[in-house]
Amino acid sequence: MDVLLNQYYLQIAIFVLLNAILGVSIYMTLSTGQLSLGNAGFMSIGAYTCAILTVKAGLPLYLAIPIGGIAASFMSIIIGFPALRLTGIYLAIATLGFGEVVRVIILNLKITNGALGISGIPTLGAKIGKVFSSLGFSQGIGGLTAQQTSNLMVLVVLILSLAFLVFFCTRLNRSRVGRAFAAIKADEAAAEAMGINTTYYKLLAFALGALIAGIAGGLSAHLTFFIGPKDFAYNRTVEILTFAVLGGSDLIIGPIVGALLLTLLPELLRSASEYRLMIYGALMVAMMAFRPQGLISEETVRFWKGKLGRRVKK
Repeated sequence: MDVLLNQYYLQIAIFVLLNAILGVSIYMTLSTGQLSLGNAGFMSIGAYTCAILTVKAGLPLYLAIPIGGIAASFMSIIIGFPALRLTGIYLAIATLGFGEVVRVIILNLKITNGALGISGIPTLGAKIGKVFSSLGFSQGIGGLTAQQTSNLMVLVVLILSLAFLVFFCTRLNRSRVGRAFAAIKADEAAAEAMGINTTYYKLLAFALGALIAGIAGGLSAHLTFFIGPKDFAYNRTVEILTFAVLGGSDLIIGPIVGALLLTLLPELLRSASEYRLMIYGALMVAMMAFRPQGLISEETVRFWKGKLGRRVKK
């Protein structure tokens, strides 16, 4: 229990869950075979929209976070029409450029406070703490301090958010929309010949991915109480992509596992911090060379299901 309540471990767990939500956002666009590198840009739109609404407009946090996600999704639809005419590396370059354009705009706008960023953003934990205080639990609950209770509740909120996204994606994959996504990913030309409106479904996947990234951005802003343009630079885009590269993009669990490993890895390599980026890069090269489908694929799941099934029969 002491480990669970340790502030350091709680912070790591919170960032694991936040990155897992970002992993789901890139899974959504990859589910139609689109390589989009605009997730950091959509995340920044969600984060800044949410921070401006709460800090400068005084909007409640539970309204600002969804609005941030909707703003990111709306922007994805505007750029999606021209951008989704591109495929492969061309789409990746176009969406990467979009992210950089958003970052430069943020740097030069007065409302975003330029390079200084926005500070003093009310944290999710503080908001939850105020709710508990108003209910008469200002000293905490069940032997836990108010700070520990708030942190645990933040963890619960993120777990529930991730669980909902996993449930949503699982149901989506089994629906007509999910089958259309899979057909486009397998062969876009064949899917179009079968009568599937590929533009509509690609745009839908793009908008859903942006919505999730925007909500993750809003959550991020209210977990760190400060956001700046550097938080959404090129390296953030690559980081989100590597969740899917390492974990795999065939199944929803793949990017989540990738996010878990890549969030924990810097903590495990803290003693070798000078060589951390080299190890990180070498790991990516090894994955592309020996396991390009990622750690978890449909074949991996079938293999373990068969193995566990035989063990149960014995």
